[in-house]
Amino acid sequence: MEHLMDMVLQMLEGTQVTLEIFLLTFVLVLPLGLLAALGRLSSWRFINAALEFYIWIMRGTPLMLQLLFVYFALPMIGIKLPDIAAALLAFTLNYTAYFAEIFRAGIQAVPKGQYEAAHMLGMSSTQTMWRIVIPQMIRNVLPPMSNETINLVKDTSLIYILAMNDLLRVARAIVQREFDMTPFVVAAVFYLAMTLVLTWGFKRLERHYGRYVK
Repeated sequence: MEHLMDMVLQMLEGTQVTLEIFLLTFVLVLPLGLLAALGRLSSWRFINAALEFYIWIMRGTPLMLQLLFVYFALPMIGIKLPDIAAALLAFTLNYTAYFAEIFRAGIQAVPKGQYEAAHMLGMSSTQTMWRIVIPQMIRNVLPPMSNETINLVKDTSLIYILAMNDLLRVARAIVQREFDMTPFVVAAVFYLAMTLVLTWGFKRLERHYGRYVK
């Protein structure tokens, strides 16, 4: 029992790193993704084209490759980042692209009549976007946001390639040291617990916003 508790404590330390990357990435990609979505809908063709190219690159290449590029390629041009900053940069760039497309689809799903009604009430374009469109967008994007957020939790396991002591790396180190597969089972339980909490939270949000749908 003491051995099991010691193993769990070690893995809890790894979970802290996993949660840190997840939470910081999530907090950053929400505003950045929304700004990128608004840029994709902008009438400024250069901004639209630049963001479309950025999203194509981020969604079309593996996240692991992006992590390796940030961690190994940037120092070659004089940009050396701490491990956690390098991981956070790669995750933020990648998931901002995915959230931008989710938000863009959510905005475009708002009926055109909502814009016309706001215009008739004398609202400006900015007021219409923030008071009418964005609140309805939130309801539209909750299901795909839930999926991407759960994917983000699981994708944090990729940071083991940067030699960061996240949950998966700690579990793997214990397995290699003790020739015992139990740490992998415990790691799976930890990931399942995190995704369970997220699933519950998003379902609550969907029910909350669903109350206003008649």
